[in-house]
Amino acid sequence: MGRSMAEFRSRRSDPVVLVRVVRVLGSAPREAGAAMLVGEEDSEGTIGGGALEWRAMAIAREMLASGEAAHSVTLPLGPLLEQCCGGQVTLDFALVDRGTAGGVVAGERSQQPLVVLYGAGHVGKAVANLLATLPCRVLWLDPRSGIFPEPLPGDIDARVLRTPRATVEALPAGAFHLVMTHSHALDLAIVEAVLRRRDFTWLGLIGSASKRARFENRLRAAGIAEDLLARLVCPIGISGITGKEPAVIAVATAAQLLLAFEAAAARRRHCRRAEVGA
Repeated sequence: MGRSMAEFRSRRSDPVVLVRVVRVLGSAPREAGAAMLVGEEDSEGTIGGGALEWRAMAIAREMLASGEAAHSVTLPLGPLLEQCCGGQVTLDFALVDRGTAGGVVAGERSQQPLVVLYGAGHVGKAVANLLATLPCRVLWLDPRSGIFPEPLPGDIDARVLRTPRATVEALPAGAFHLVMTHSHALDLAIVEAVLRRRDFTWLGLIGSASKRARFENRLRAAGIAEDLLARLVCPIGISGITGKEPAVIAVATAAQLLLAFEAAAARRRHCRRAEVGA
């Protein structure tokens, strides 16, 4: 049974097996580079779940029992594992110390998209709970101290938002920003600060079409260009879902973010291919 990352890493002296996807042919649950750590009774990370992951965990635990230091296996997903992907995956296994291996899966996580979530109200909490289960990192900001739940969901980094403009300016480029605070004035200040940076990947704002119209008027008056206003996503959430319950909004918005993650990854792949071909 899986445990939290904190519980997993607390047993630093135990040996674990590092499992890496080193090659993929055809369709597979995860890409090359995906990794997980397997202990005798716990694990951290994932190589895609299903029969492939169960087989990998069985091999890893056989290594822990025997003391085998390294192993490699190529698994066809269709006939051997009865998975419908139909591809072929090569896995490398290495016996490592738990204490020194803790950064491996964390390193994989550091390559995931950064979502900056502004607001810890009912909808913000529902969104945070869902984002904690998805392939992204989350920085959760709210100006109200004591508003965040204890414990925090997953590995979310929650901080009190002191000065919106300075906070936004200090964030890494390429982040995905999701604005849903308790204050329209604060929402506007955050949105303006993100737009002025220009280097964001995605910017979503909770609200109606009328809220968007009011914000656009004020942002134009503040000198924000039309091409930047066009990048503001408001209302948020994939189309066709009309429920207003926090959990419903969270699901619709998370789905929209996943689409944005995929689009950004596709653009990066295209740029890399263009650079290679240049």
